[in-house]
Amino acid sequence: MNAWNAAENADFRGPLDVTRAATAVLDAQDRIIGWSPAAQRLLGYRPEEIIGRPVETLVPADSTDDLPETRLSGSRAHMLRHRDGRMLRMAVSTCPLTEVSEAAGAQPSRVLVAAELAEHRMWESRQAMLHGLATQSPVGLAIYDTELRLIWANGAYTREIGLPVEEFLGARADELYPDGEFVSEGYPRALDSVMRHVLDTGEPILDLHFVGQQPSDPGPDHVWSCSYYRLQDAHGQVLGVCEDAFDISGRYQAQRRLNLLVEAGARIGTTLDMTVTAREVTNVAVPAFASMVTVDLVRSVLDGEEPEAFDGALPALTRVATRTADHPPDRSQHGPYRVEYPPGSLQYRSLSSGGMVREEGTMVVPLRAGGSLMGLVTFLRPGQAVFDAEEIELADELVIRTAVCLDNARRFTREHTAALTLQRHLLPQHLPAQSAVDLAYRYLPSDDRAGVGGDWFDVIGLSGTRVGLVVGDVVGHGLQAAATMGRLRTTVRALARMDLSPDELLSRLDDLVGQTAEEQAAAIGTDAGPDDVATGVTCLYAVYDPVSRRCTMARAGHLPPAVVDAEGGLYFPDLPAGPPLGLGGLPFESLEIELPAGSLIAMFTNGLVEGRDRDVDEGLTILGRVLSDHRRPLDELCIHTLAELLPDGPAVDDSALLLVRTRELDARQVAAWELPAEPASAGRARELATGQLREWGLEELSYVTELVVSELVTNAVRHAAGPLHLRLLRDLTLLTEVSDTGHTSPHLRHSASDDEGGRGLFIVAQLVQRWGTRYTPYGKTIWTEQAFPPHYPGAPRPAG
Repeated sequence: MNAWNAAENADFRGPLDVTRAATAVLDAQDRIIGWSPAAQRLLGYRPEEIIGRPVETLVPADSTDDLPETRLSGSRAHMLRHRDGRMLRMAVSTCPLTEVSEAAGAQPSRVLVAAELAEHRMWESRQAMLHGLATQSPVGLAIYDTELRLIWANGAYTREIGLPVEEFLGARADELYPDGEFVSEGYPRALDSVMRHVLDTGEPILDLHFVGQQPSDPGPDHVWSCSYYRLQDAHGQVLGVCEDAFDISGRYQAQRRLNLLVEAGARIGTTLDMTVTAREVTNVAVPAFASMVTVDLVRSVLDGEEPEAFDGALPALTRVATRTADHPPDRSQHGPYRVEYPPGSLQYRSLSSGGMVREEGTMVVPLRAGGSLMGLVTFLRPGQAVFDAEEIELADELVIRTAVCLDNARRFTREHTAALTLQRHLLPQHLPAQSAVDLAYRYLPSDDRAGVGGDWFDVIGLSGTRVGLVVGDVVGHGLQAAATMGRLRTTVRALARMDLSPDELLSRLDDLVGQTAEEQAAAIGTDAGPDDVATGVTCLYAVYDPVSRRCTMARAGHLPPAVVDAEGGLYFPDLPAGPPLGLGGLPFESLEIELPAGSLIAMFTNGLVEGRDRDVDEGLTILGRVLSDHRRPLDELCIHTLAELLPDGPAVDDSALLLVRTRELDARQVAAWELPAEPASAGRARELATGQLREWGLEELSYVTELVVSELVTNAVRHAAGPLHLRLLRDLTLLTEVSDTGHTSPHLRHSASDDEGGRGLFIVAQLVQRWGTRYTPYGKTIWTEQAFPPHYPGAPRPAG
């Protein structure tokens, strides 16, 4: 204390203090009888020049009466004459002497003290500032000694403590704020630790946030911005530490609320999953806003439906998220499970009224979207005061953001469910067994926020025991992609039934997709061209003939198939890529390869081989490794493929896989002849056909077959040239084919009663199960199909 008092006395002396200012001692007649060295320095007179002279030497005669006879506080500005004649404006004060100096030999009466005016005014400003800091400043100032005990405090600090300053002088800081702590990162949490660090190092610490209860108001916590710096005298001796503190509780809470809203905007609604969104709001609000938060949703909302309308009876609620401050997020979350609230509870009252309800430590806020009640959010902080108006506003903002995100997720859930249902109905539910191939397939829809996509596959039975194989992909997700996929799949089946070659089928499909895109653009009034769904369609189409064991394929921007021959050799056919469907104007090319019986064909979409952390080439390498074990049953091979390529399910896009193992039609099931293009060939064709039917035990079909063969051969002789070919196939039905070099297809027509011809093909169409025309590069083939007689023992049955 002594060191502090000495420093205080030295620092607080003013420029008119007699130990520092120009001093002149006056007798009763106002003659100068004493002159200080400071007076000689300021006014230029040596003692022998001024002592004994009247005071008017210094002060003009007309102003001597204005000299105040007061103490230091009564100083005024006066004009004093310098030895060289200059007039100096200085701060002057006079004071009477109460004691007489015997050694002076004269009777001193007063002391005149003068100082430079600027220095005096600066000192007065400093004094006013110090007085303001001590009494008027809102910043709390306190000085602690080297033992960290309080030795001085200003008015703001005293008001904060709420006691007379005499009652807490000498207390330690941690005694005044026993439960407070610093919350600034990188610093100790205790007051005495921070002060001790400042005393030991001399390093000031600025703007630390201290949280604790105000001693005079043991209510909610306050927050102060505190700064500390060491005090020492001119000789470097450490005197203590000074603390200044400013209550920033309002600003701090406002900033926390703003930060919470910013965090809510970044963390709530990151997915289109309602349960995840509900958990996100609890993680944001705990512990920054409440110690526990629960989220309950109306059951229909979770199913993606519109919120239930209720009159009287309250809707069923499902608890989807819970977070408590004393457990980590992953351990405090529970649900979903049904919850019921009794009448009179806050939640029941909120559901009934549709508004916010609160009481001490609890607040229930309804989740609303478009005027409909979606659920409730309950904020709890037991043992604390009622949520104030600003906290209610913050809770409303959090819940509004959550409601918007939940409603978006609900709408997505509804659309996703509808698209998934539509897609599943558009995809083949069951592929009929084919005599040409054994097959297995898998389809995995993407189930993340991207939603259901437009991948599809199909197996189409064609004339002549052939089979069409198709895999396609529509870029995009959702209802539009699913609907486009269904339309394209139906179109491919229709075009395939026309026995078009793969390149011709893709060309016609390309025209259709391009026209659809133009129609869509016209419908919305824009000339921007085809959209992504229209132009982002890829397709691979192949036709396999089990008689010739040849496979013809073409692709439109799709990945080529993987082929494993009967010996285990794997390759990807060098199939021209072709443009995606819908671009128009670019040709498609077919490739024909021979596939021995037992060969394996894998057709797939890019979602199977491409992923977030894997490129297509790497995926194709993995697929090739899996398919090398080609002798496994096809279903097992499908399972193994998905396990290797998609162990966690589809990551980004839907995935379709179609595995086909080729068969060869037995030679005993095929009979073929070449005939000349002459009228006699009709009779010869009837004989050959009926003879083959006897050999197969199908005499019951001889009559119809004779009519069919006679009509088709006669038409070929009449309208085409070159050799004719007759072929009978005994597969799941009896197939009769007549091929010629012409490209004109016969037409059914109703002949008049007096017409001599034109009835033959009409009669044939009535007698057979199906008939059609198939074009080849060398001509055409007219085919018919007849069902076997009931219980025909020789009819082959498809495997599987």
